[in-house]
Amino acid sequence: MGLKIVGTPIGNLSDISARALDTLRNCDAILCEDTRQTLKLLSHYSISKKLISFNDKNSTEKIPKIIEKLKKGNDYALVSDAGMPVISDPGFNLVDACHRNEVEVDVIPGPNALVSVIAASGLNASHFVFLGFLPRGSKLRKTLKSVSELKMATVFYESPYRLKNTLKEICAISPEARVFVAREMTKVHQSFYRGNPCELVEKVIEKGEISVVVEWPKKKQNVNN
Repeated sequence: MGLKIVGTPIGNLSDISARALDTLRNCDAILCEDTRQTLKLLSHYSISKKLISFNDKNSTEKIPKIIEKLKKGNDYALVSDAGMPVISDPGFNLVDACHRNEVEVDVIPGPNALVSVIAASGLNASHFVFLGFLPRGSKLRKTLKSVSELKMATVFYESPYRLKNTLKEICAISPEARVFVAREMTKVHQSFYRGNPCELVEKVIEKGEISVVVEWPKKKQNVNN
């Protein structure tokens, strides 16, 4: 009983685990970021289950009711649109509320874009900083400059419409950096790009879900503002 945090595929529906499918079949309801996205997965595996919309916009008002149901013995699964819930997705506030209310929490591991892009990159990311989605506007370069000074790999997700601009910012900060861009991982149109940020600006395709790894050069560089 309690809350089950369930990892779901980041693209290829065959990547879901047997334990995850059992959990989704046997729970009382599924809390999902977008019910339409979760329904595609459930339909693929012929699972019929009550879906409850749970996202950044409605989580605050729904958490008290969910906690009440869980404390009464209901068994809920928490999923995101893709990958592991809570990692750059809504849900951490619910998990926190469960711990504070002594509601049992379990995790059913699954695919994750963060780990997958590091594995595919071939870059040195034994130590890394994960930024989730980068800030917009003037904060973008400031953020990238700050993490570049740590001399640890940087991993982040990016909108395809902002990707080229982000690569230009990395090029301005550190043209010698090594960058790996993964587009549509595990899907039919999966594409990998690797090189320095300046050359990748002309190569990447601005479409699909994007994950990026940056390996900053060890030698400190002077950057003009």
